Amino acid sequence: MDRRTFFLSGLIPASLSLFSLLLPGCKGRQVAHILSDDDGDMVGSHTAGAETWKPLIEESVGKLLGRQMQVIQPVSHQENVGMPPLQKRVCFLGVENKSIEEIGDFKEQIYELIDSKVNDSGVFNMISRRFVEAGLREAHLAPGDLFVPANQRTFAAIMEQMQQPFDYLLFAKITSGTTTSNQKNYQRDYLLTLEMVDVKTGAFDKETATIRKGYHKTRLGKLKHY
Repeated sequence: MDRRTFFLSGLIPASLSLFSLLLPGCKGRQVAHILSDDDGDMVGSHTAGAETWKPLIEESVGKLLGRQMQVIQPVSHQENVGMPPLQKRVCFLGVENKSIEEIGDFKEQIYELIDSKVNDSGVFNMISRRFVEAGLREAHLAPGDLFVPANQRTFAAIMEQMQQPFDYLLFAKITSGTTTSNQKNYQRDYLLTLEMVDVKTGAFDKETATIRKGYHKTRLGKLKHY
């Protein structure tokens, strides 16, 4: 073996070892920054995120409560002349996800955002979620079972025993629809539906809000929104 061959045979393994040490660094690193109140929400490249759910909640809850307040406030004023209007108590049965996407921790965020917005109305007051869940367990019922009058009466009686009577039932549901233009691009329509039921009269009100979002795959196979 000549000196050149011996030198290269010893150099190549060392170079490979150095390359293998440096290789993880080639993948890049994750960084983060705090968004200020003036910054817009980041847009999810693969699924819906804050940019989708927050506007849907703002629109659907705002329209539903606004319409209900126009009916409640005049009646409440006539019944309680000279007294502050009594807040109507709402039993929120949670968020049902019927969309194609797994919404993960946003399901809890959606619940809390709807809960806060209803409470901020000054006309409606949400029952604590812990009482609602305890009442459903005691009655051995699922939220969808409450559309049956007998089940609704059973649940209402249990809530009254816990000193948590309510005037309305509130349901939230997420659905989606996907339109594919080709193998790379597709549009997804996100729909948030709120349903409110007056337990005393059986009156039913419903409001929806929708957002359309487009996704585009680059040549590298990465998915981007547009």
